[in-house]
Amino acid sequence: MTNYQTRREMLTTAGMGFGALPLAAFLQNEASAQAGVNPNAVTVPHRKTKAKSVIFLFMEGGPSHIDLFDPKPLLRKLEGQSLPESFEKPVTAMGEANSPLLADRRRWAQHGESGLWVSDWLPHTAKCVDDLAVIRSCWSQGINHAGGVCSMNTGSPIAGRPSLGAWVNYGLGSVNENLPAFVVMQDTNASVVNGTRNWGTGFMPAIYQGTAFNTTGNPISNLTRPKGEDEAAQSRKLTALDFLNRRHAAARPQQTELEARIAGYELAFRMQSSAPEAVDLTAETEETQALYGMDNKTTATFGRQCLLARRMVERGVRFVQLYHGAGSKWDSHSAIEGNHTMLCAQTDKCVAGLLKDLKQRGLLDSTLVIWGGEFGRTPMSEKGDGRDHNPTGFTMWMAGGGVKGGQTIGSTDELGLHAVEDRLHVHDLHSTILWLMGLNHREVVYYDKGRPERVDQNEGHPFTGIVG
Repeated sequence: MTNYQTRREMLTTAGMGFGALPLAAFLQNEASAQAGVNPNAVTVPHRKTKAKSVIFLFMEGGPSHIDLFDPKPLLRKLEGQSLPESFEKPVTAMGEANSPLLADRRRWAQHGESGLWVSDWLPHTAKCVDDLAVIRSCWSQGINHAGGVCSMNTGSPIAGRPSLGAWVNYGLGSVNENLPAFVVMQDTNASVVNGTRNWGTGFMPAIYQGTAFNTTGNPISNLTRPKGEDEAAQSRKLTALDFLNRRHAAARPQQTELEARIAGYELAFRMQSSAPEAVDLTAETEETQALYGMDNKTTATFGRQCLLARRMVERGVRFVQLYHGAGSKWDSHSAIEGNHTMLCAQTDKCVAGLLKDLKQRGLLDSTLVIWGGEFGRTPMSEKGDGRDHNPTGFTMWMAGGGVKGGQTIGSTDELGLHAVEDRLHVHDLHSTILWLMGLNHREVVYYDKGRPERVDQNEGHPFTGIVG
């Protein structure tokens, strides 16, 4: 009996070593996550792929696709008129479906060898279009910010599901031991709507959640050892704390936050030696810092985050999510000209700098860069000079990670209101992202109370045409 138990314990402990077996690697449930198995162990993807990491540039509040990437000449012809009866009237957040149409004020041009359209609000991004796959046909059910942000991050407008970063972390594991696998950064002290739920784990073990870096100052708090305490003394304290924590957790197996906290202490101890170097931007040349706009007050904040994101994926961080406009700053219900002019100025050079830097370092092929918000804006006006929320048709783009650049995917109708061709729901976007990372979205399964759960809630399909 004793030998049998020892053999079983050996197999349980070594279970994650069979990473190539889908059942061992991807149908892992709560029990296996708490049975002595390393939940962050690297697993083998379902297919060979270029993408190893993700940087998601989230423009919170809803950037206007019809003013940035999706020009609509008909909108200029019909400005001031009501939405034609041939267009299905949407349900809008502020009830502006009957408001007069508002034309854009932009100068449009085709850029690069591909001739993709970009407005004059994004002159730096326009120089990178041959690396972009611009998806004009996104849609979701998230009509307000809480539902929209939740939907884009978790696949559902209702809170309670794991974030996209958590699914990637769960499906692939971490390739580094001294930094978090999933990092989150916000650009202001104002929190993005829904807060930590956007990078949480829902019903999954908390070990897969994102680690939020500081907005200002040192990105990671409390890494410096207290004065007068050497490494040996700190190690003894952590060993004692680990013993108490594990004894406490053993009686509470359903509280996965305890396991995450224990793992967090262990990671923090390892990070004391490696993280200071990882976040030290003074090691970057002045030329590199200028590429990200860190030499300019307008672009310095987001440029710093983009440069940190590059340094994170360079060191094996699996998923990095940057929020710009935290507190719904892109939400231009009025004064869209001033609002978007300011926000584009804050981000355009930084985003282009990130793409150029990744490319020149040979990292763009292995890094999937995603840009977008929770929805777009309506062609109907609000308050005379703004636009309402539009989840029925909007634009996002992807670059790197095996994506074929210089292409436009899908389309909206002639006014930019509804996605009409190659419509990609949030579930399709999430499935596509996992597919680009080498994961079959149908096989990345987590069992919650015996029920199989997937990133797309069994509704998404990867758009494989994005690789050409």
